[in-house]
Amino acid sequence: METRACEYCGASLKLLRTGARFCSTKHRVYASRAGKLPAEMTSRPRWIRRAPNKRPLTVAGRQASSTNAETWSTYAAAKASKAGAGLGYVLGDGVGCIDLDHCLDGGRLESWAADILAAAPATYVEVSQSGTGLHVFGHLPEGPGRLIRDGRAVEYYSAGRYIAVTGNRWGSTPAALADLTAVVASLQ
Repeated sequence: METRACEYCGASLKLLRTGARFCSTKHRVYASRAGKLPAEMTSRPRWIRRAPNKRPLTVAGRQASSTNAETWSTYAAAKASKAGAGLGYVLGDGVGCIDLDHCLDGGRLESWAADILAAAPATYVEVSQSGTGLHVFGHLPEGPGRLIRDGRAVEYYSAGRYIAVTGNRWGSTPAALADLTAVVASLQ
């Protein structure tokens, strides 16, 4: 039996009507407002599907790997696939992500996250699938990631990982990627 999931947040649609694509009207509206993804990402074959338990999947629904390019796909193929519960982007090839966890409370941005966004150049930022975090995508050289838990909940990665992509743009951020090297250096 195929598990159906909300196209916005990945929540189960088991109890909803057969053709339902979203778990709520709010998520349907958010999805319709979702902005265009950066061409720097959609033009690269670094896309996977994600399972509800966050495991990476190929567009055919088999296990994928964030380190094996043979399991990745184009954006068009990943978007068209019904495998799993949503899209993911495999970081690398100059594209990285600063993951700000638990920085949104009722739509209000925590001050530590606002400071990070203020330090960042204009780049693509989206609300995470939980609705309580932000993904700041941009250009980063490949290197080891880092997890910072000092009152902030910050992670950044530029290789060997994938990030779930919602397409739910934060505010009026552009559909383009900027250099995040200085921002990452300031986090250390």
